[in-house]
Amino acid sequence: MQVRRKVARQMARRGFTLMEILVVVAIIVMLAGISSFYIMERYEDAKYSNAKIKVKQLTQFCQAYRLGNGDVFPPSLEALIQAQPNGGAPFALPEDLIDPWGKPYQYDPSGGRNNGIQPDIFTVSPKGQTAGNWPGGGM
Repeated sequence: MQVRRKVARQMARRGFTLMEILVVVAIIVMLAGISSFYIMERYEDAKYSNAKIKVKQLTQFCQAYRLGNGDVFPPSLEALIQAQPNGGAPFALPEDLIDPWGKPYQYDPSGGRNNGIQPDIFTVSPKGQTAGNWPGGGM
């Protein structure tokens, strides 16, 4: 009789209780929530870094345009995606003119922030950070 009770108690205690399972699930959900907050922060930082790289690339495309078109910078960024008058290929693709947040890059041909040396190319992140091609412009 005692052997049966002992076996019955052991059989009844083989699984986890509902409360134990709920506590483990709650801990996992809490850890996932905390880690996703930090992952999203890194994701935005990566987008900003990508924007700075693209600004530098667009600046180089403008320099190449100037060298191929009589020392004149392009009137707009859209001129970089057009076929060149001398029969050359475009300097950029249409997707190169869109920043990581889906907005077009801004272009100021007068170059006010670059002291007129080259046109200003920039974008502003949703956090308000500016990535531009002038000294101190996030480059």
